[in-house]
This record gives sequence, structure tokens and C-alpha cells, in this order.
Amino acid sequence: MINSKGSSIYNILDFGAVNDGETLCTEAFKNAIKEASNCGGGTVYVPAGSFLTGSIMLKSNINLYLEAGSIIKFASDTEEYPVVMSRWEGVKREVYASCIYAHSQENISVTGHGTLEGQGEFWWKLSLENKNEYPRPKLISFHGCIKILIDGITLRNSPSWTINPICSENITVNNVTILNPAKSPNTDGINPESCKNVHISNCHIDVGDDCITIKAGTQETKEKVPCENITITNCTMVHGHGGIVIGSEMSGDVRNVVISNCIFEKTDRGIRMKSRRGRGGVVEDIRINNIIMKKVICPIVMNLYYFCGPGGKEKYVWDKSKHPVTEETPIFRRIHFSNITAREVSAAAGYLYGLTEMPIEDISFDNIYIHMAEDAKPGMPAMLSGVSPMKQKGFIGRNLKNVSFNSVTVANHEGSAFDIKDSIDIEFNRCKSKNAKTNEPMIVLN
Repeated sequence: MINSKGSSIYNILDFGAVNDGETLCTEAFKNAIKEASNCGGGTVYVPAGSFLTGSIMLKSNINLYLEAGSIIKFASDTEEYPVVMSRWEGVKREVYASCIYAHSQENISVTGHGTLEGQGEFWWKLSLENKNEYPRPKLISFHGCIKILIDGITLRNSPSWTINPICSENITVNNVTILNPAKSPNTDGINPESCKNVHISNCHIDVGDDCITIKAGTQETKEKVPCENITITNCTMVHGHGGIVIGSEMSGDVRNVVISNCIFEKTDRGIRMKSRRGRGGVVEDIRINNIIMKKVICPIVMNLYYFCGPGGKEKYVWDKSKHPVTEETPIFRRIHFSNITAREVSAAAGYLYGLTEMPIEDISFDNIYIHMAEDAKPGMPAMLSGVSPMKQKGFIGRNLKNVSFNSVTVANHEGSAFDIKDSIDIEFNRCKSKNAKTNEPMIVLN
């Protein structure tokens, strides 16, 4: 690719960029994007080499292309990140602009075979010391944009969430690798938030928090916008707190999600759905198929008493007595799991806990095999009040309605394979308990 006058390719070297990884190239990126935009769009080309920059603001019809061997390093300097109005953990507020950011743009992309280096340690330290004036940048975040493509690149050491489209439509994230240290704070992989028509495929994610999380804002967000029509396929996730997660910010609703052909290894939980009283919103019409997990704490979690985050320890959240159903009552329904194998599981095969006043409803499990680890260490299957670390337990369910277990096997477990209480319309068909360590009944149902 060669930049020349009249071409739609804009090489940042022609705009003063220096590939030594030390010279600040913020103005070079800005001017290349401006020139491309003034000409109707085009490719801003990053050749091999290392380029230091502050926040990059993309515009409509711009493809930021990273050549193989190129590294964009983001500056460890708060002055290089303008303050913008966006969302942080589901709430609209002023934040530092993301390393790559766009607002209300169309037909934008970040593609190629290069690397985005977030140099997140600077931001992690500020956060841990509570010295951030505004919330940290994400590595890539597009707010209110249409037609987004992120393809082929490697993203590492993100300051916070790595890829976070917000209130955007027609998004494709394909063939990306995301690498954040295991102990880096809140460095989720891919978090579509209040978005529509999202396609995530062929990605490898190894991060310090959830690998992929589907979100829709909290009750504090005035405009409730759903996250809907999401496909996630052919991805591998390792480490992180959850493989694929829905919530806990889901006040705008999450619906129409298909998850297939994925592998999770050493993610704390596998498929994890979480919310609590006060959030409101509905999670519905979710299908999960063809998943393999290894060395997870709990493969399947659905928790409506989730207590992490602001206000999570209030009695209104943790109280197990029946409360009135209002618009603040979250709902999980019509969720279907099939063809899942999980081995070397430590805490429990599944943990399903609906609200006393709002059971988790219309759930099915088909062709599921879960084997507990021989050397399992006690762990927390879900984050809610009254739960202690456990190991080698089967499915634990409370406050469920119309749930079917078909061809579900739990192996190498302690206690009952299925411990379901305070629930109605529960069906079992061809379920098995294998190599149980104790003599309790396979099913406890009352």
C-alpha cells in the first residue's frame, strides 16, 4: 500500500508520524483522518513500526488499517485523552475518551494484522489508588455509531474494557485477539452495550475480567435501550471471571442472543447471567449451543440476587422474602442450553437462583455433561448473600418455573445431582448421576 496524491490511502508517515514508539504522533493521526474525511473517506494506513499517540478520533467512512508488524501505543498521559460524554458501567457521564473513539459516526473500521497496545498499567495504578479524575479510557469504544467493523487485529493491556460499542448498530468483531493480564482490573474483552445487530466471531480472549459481556445500562440510565440480535460463535476464552456474561447492567433489556461453538478454559464461570432488584429489565430468548468448558468454577449461573456494585449490599437486594413486582423487578425467561460439556469443574454444575417474587422461567437443558474435578477446591458458584464456598455440587436451583432437564449428566459430585427447591413445573428426562461420592438421592425436589 503506497500513499500518493489522489489516492484514498493516507499513510500516517506522510503526516509526520515517527515509528520509534517514543515520538508522540497524535497530530499525525488526527491530520490523516481529517484529510481522509475531507475527501469523503478512505484508509488511514499504519505501516510496520511502533507509533505513540493519544486518543484517536475516527470519523465516518474511515478504515484505520494496521499493517502486519505495526504497533499503536497509547500514551500514559491523561492530557492526551479528551473528556467526552459517554457511558461508564452502564451510566451516562463524563469519561476520558477511549484510545480509539467515535461518536455518531457511520461506516467505520479498525482492521489489519497489527497491534493496539493500551499500556494499561498506568491507568490500572491510577484506578487502584483512586486518583482518576474521570473513568479510564476503553481501548476501543464507539458511541451512537452505525456499521462498525473490527477485524484481524491484536489488542492488549487495555486501560479498562477492551472493545465497548455503545448504543450502536450493525457491528462485526471478527478474528481479533485480546490479551490483558489476569489481575488487571475490569479489563473485559468485548462488551456490546445497548447495541443492535452484533456479530462476534473467531476471537481469542484472555483477560482480567469477563471475556464477553452483553449489557444494556443500569436503572440510573435515563434512556433504556435494549441490547438485541447478538450472535457469538467460534470463540475461545481463557481466564477471566466469566466466559460469556449477560448483565448485571441489563435495565434496557437483553434479547435475541445466540451463542455457539465456543470453548472456555479457566474462566471462573462459563455462561453467567446476573442482575438484582432495582435494575428492572428483561433477559429473554437466549440460546446457547455447542460449548466445551474446562476448569471452571461453575459452568452455568443465573443469579437474580447479584450483590456486587453500588447498592448491592442493601437489604432490598439480598432479602429472600417476597417483594412486590414492579418495573424495578428483573426478569429472566426463555433461555435454552444444549450440547455442553464441562470437565474438571470445582464448585457446582449449575447455580440458578430466581427472585422469590419472580422465578426464572421457561428454561431448558438438553444434552449436558458436567464432570466435577477430583481435586476440586471450594469456590463461590455465584455472588449473592448467604452463599458459602462449595465444591463438587450438582445443579442447585431456587425459585424456578417451567424448567426441563433432558439428558443431563452430573458426574463425580457430592450430594444430589439436582437440588431444586421452591420451584414449580420442573421436569427430568433421561438424566443421570455418575460416580457420586455420597448416597443422597439423585434428585431433591420440593
